[in-house]
Amino acid sequence: MATEDTRRPAATAVQDDPVTAQPLAVTGVAAPEADEEDQQDELYEHFNLTVDRGQAMLRIDKFLTNRLESTSRNRIQTAADSGNIIVNGKAVKASYKVKPGDVISIVLPYPRRRLEIIPEDIPLNIVYEDDHLMVIDKPAGMVVHPGHGNYSGTLVNALTYYLQGLELFSEGDMRAGLVHRIDKDTSGLLVIAKDERTHAKLARQFFDHTIQRRYLALVWGNLPEDEGTITGHIGRSVRDRLKMYVYPDGDAGKHAVTHYKVLKRYGYVTLAECRLETGRTHQIRVHMEWLGHPLFNDARYGGDRILKGTTFTKYKQFITNCFTLLPRQALHAKSLGFTHPATGKHLHFKAPLPQDLKQVLEKWDTYITNRPDFED
Repeated sequence: MATEDTRRPAATAVQDDPVTAQPLAVTGVAAPEADEEDQQDELYEHFNLTVDRGQAMLRIDKFLTNRLESTSRNRIQTAADSGNIIVNGKAVKASYKVKPGDVISIVLPYPRRRLEIIPEDIPLNIVYEDDHLMVIDKPAGMVVHPGHGNYSGTLVNALTYYLQGLELFSEGDMRAGLVHRIDKDTSGLLVIAKDERTHAKLARQFFDHTIQRRYLALVWGNLPEDEGTITGHIGRSVRDRLKMYVYPDGDAGKHAVTHYKVLKRYGYVTLAECRLETGRTHQIRVHMEWLGHPLFNDARYGGDRILKGTTFTKYKQFITNCFTLLPRQALHAKSLGFTHPATGKHLHFKAPLPQDLKQVLEKWDTYITNRPDFED
């Protein structure tokens, strides 16, 4: 029986640093997890490994279990069953025998984070549900998962109550079922996995950028083109750790791409549809701010004051009224499309406009219709 050569490291695992996007090279173990605030919105890990020339043939599930710290063999096998282990460009099964020089890529949902999760009977707006997954329309103001200062009232608390009979939601995992997330004050669609295999397969789709996500965003000013693409690495701001920052030269942060299309121009603000190619923290918010068009009433990125418009009192009162109706950034995850991990069928969902954003858009419609009256 082949035995592992222990005279030298058999592989180097490389994981992107969530803050700098520089490779973290570690021998035989996975890179340590970054602070919660430094992670991207897509909740998966990606490792690249090259098998050392001194490595004897060994089942890949055992090989990876030995190399990736705190990663169980069952988790590795689930990844293989889901097609998430790629060797030399091809998906392999857990029984595949690694060979010297093999280049391995593996995508895993983030490891479980143990925490005492209190099940809470919080109403959920369930758009779709079957035995494998759910699609939720999250209201603005709800935190997706527990964290500093938010240990109750989160979506995970609600899911732990609603799905308390399922294994995935019975072990106090603070990210149970989550493959991606949206900000507390952003409304809209999220897909939730109900089992490990579905979780792994959805993670792969996010990694491969085959998930279709579109957002509605109301931004300050007139966007320069009817359609455009914003490309700029996103990382934590060195001046304010609560904010993200665009590093245009790619010297820090992670590659990020946002496509936008103008839906309606109101003169001083623009309604746009944004399509995410990548899923970085605050991506649309920070990309639009970098373009010079912060989201309407986005306090973190400077959109909570009058940036465009007149000096007339009526206009100032109009903006104040809009901010009162919509006390958050004007961002809504309106549509979500993906391939069902079990059936292979393409699913696509749309979420209606939340009442607060709908009312503000109606006010802007009235404003441009009666604009002379506001400028008396």
